[in-house]
Amino acid sequence: LLPASVTRARHRQYPTAYTTSTSHHVHLCHAQCNRGSVQLMRSGGNSAGHALSSLVSACRQQKASSLFITRATTIEHESMEVPWRDMKEPRINLVVKFGGSSVATAERMREVAQIICGFKDTMPMVVLSAMGKTTNLLLQAGSEALHTSPKSVGSLQPLRAIKELHRETATVLGVDNDTKDDMESLLLQLTQLLVGISIMQDLTPRAKDSLVSFGERLSTRLFASYLRAHGIPASQYDAPEVGVITNDNFTNADVDYPATLEALRASFSDHMSGKKCEVAVVTGFLGRGACTGAITTLGRGGSDLTCTLLGAALNLEEVQVWKDVDGVLTSDPRIVDGARPVDFLTFEEATELAFFGATVLHPLSMQPAAEYCHDTDMGVRVKNSYNPLAPGTLISKERDMDDALVTSIVLKQHVTLVDIVSTRMLGQIGFLARVFEIFNNEGLSVDVVATSEVSLSLTLDPAKTLWERDLIDEELEALMQAFQGVAKTSYRRGYSILSLICNVKRTSEILERVFRVLGRQGINVQMMSQGASKTNIALILNDSQATHALHALHKEFFGSS
Repeated sequence: LLPASVTRARHRQYPTAYTTSTSHHVHLCHAQCNRGSVQLMRSGGNSAGHALSSLVSACRQQKASSLFITRATTIEHESMEVPWRDMKEPRINLVVKFGGSSVATAERMREVAQIICGFKDTMPMVVLSAMGKTTNLLLQAGSEALHTSPKSVGSLQPLRAIKELHRETATVLGVDNDTKDDMESLLLQLTQLLVGISIMQDLTPRAKDSLVSFGERLSTRLFASYLRAHGIPASQYDAPEVGVITNDNFTNADVDYPATLEALRASFSDHMSGKKCEVAVVTGFLGRGACTGAITTLGRGGSDLTCTLLGAALNLEEVQVWKDVDGVLTSDPRIVDGARPVDFLTFEEATELAFFGATVLHPLSMQPAAEYCHDTDMGVRVKNSYNPLAPGTLISKERDMDDALVTSIVLKQHVTLVDIVSTRMLGQIGFLARVFEIFNNEGLSVDVVATSEVSLSLTLDPAKTLWERDLIDEELEALMQAFQGVAKTSYRRGYSILSLICNVKRTSEILERVFRVLGRQGINVQMMSQGASKTNIALILNDSQATHALHALHKEFFGSS
């Protein structure tokens, strides 16, 4: 685990020829190379360079080709500079959010601290997600607790992994004893909750929200303590306690925007008036149910929404969402190697991208900026914590569309296509109203719709909750039963939605090129829809052809696949 200034690499693996000199002071470190382990790296001077070189030499003696630092017990840093020290009237003027991959380890937390302390004339507010895969581990622990005896809960592998990660991080970061006590108290509460799940043999949505909340509550406490240890005034805040108010739809709660914005302004009024000069470190993803008072969550990726809520409440000109890619891209880089950053987007475009499969942003994160920032026209900038110098993507209310054709192409796979035909044929009043009432009663979300007077085809999307899942047969059969006497229905699995976020004023040109490319590839479009937002053209394709179609269209419009 090398100091943050030593590496900017995504993986902590280095060639043995690597040498460094740094002002960090390393006391003790354990390392693993591909020829065995090396331990007890000590440095008593002002530099860790000699100690690191000793490790490299030891690995060379074993003819190792790589070195992996597995554990550092204590690493001391020089004090960081307070970013608002030159401000005449210090007040929060930027909210920055860092996702799980950005704070996955102690090393990454240190780099995040360096990023925010690198801002000039800025008093930032920081929103954090849980560390790395902690949310997944918490859900896994809850699931396994259902099949584990209460006395064996403490030995659950996901729980042990969570405890080890946070305890090691606390040690490496050198957090104060009060923070360590808070951390241990939270880990005890987590264990007790899992014991309760085991005893009750039930994991309700309410319990699930309480369970996953521990990730953000732990990460923010560790990070705030780390900042304080290095001379940066900082305090930790739980979003449910400072005013993020939601309904009680656990695992995917809806925010009460007027109440939340008012409460957040009141909670941070001292920060805006200059009475408090500190980095406020806030939990992302969490809220509090208006009726129950229980912890709720905003759905997967909800920390983005927390960030824009805070920015809107404080009337800021910009908020920043830091990810592990160079902004919003022209397509999913996991599928399209040639995907490249998009410089500018509108809120409408970003929302459509998020709803139709782009994972870089929460689908509702643009709403506070688009609807509740009348005085400032707040922008949302997407940046890369692994590449801080990249300009990222700026999302705003408007942008120059004169030269815009296709902005991004996004793929959502494994959707279900439903065909519905009215049993009364022409002129049935209220047919569509009845159709969507049935979907509402069944708790199913609709993505894409193509309709005529007596029939419609649409795609279904499982509720956007904490976990990714497909519709199960029982849900679909119940839906078919609900339509009896209203319409003839059928469903087909194995489809994908290929969405082109584009300038629909040039629809004819875009579709001509799309169908020419797909025709040349022998790919058939099963259904097509143009959204009312006028920024999206959605094509429904067979799953088996969707990835091929994405590559072909990306090459057509962006020159690479």
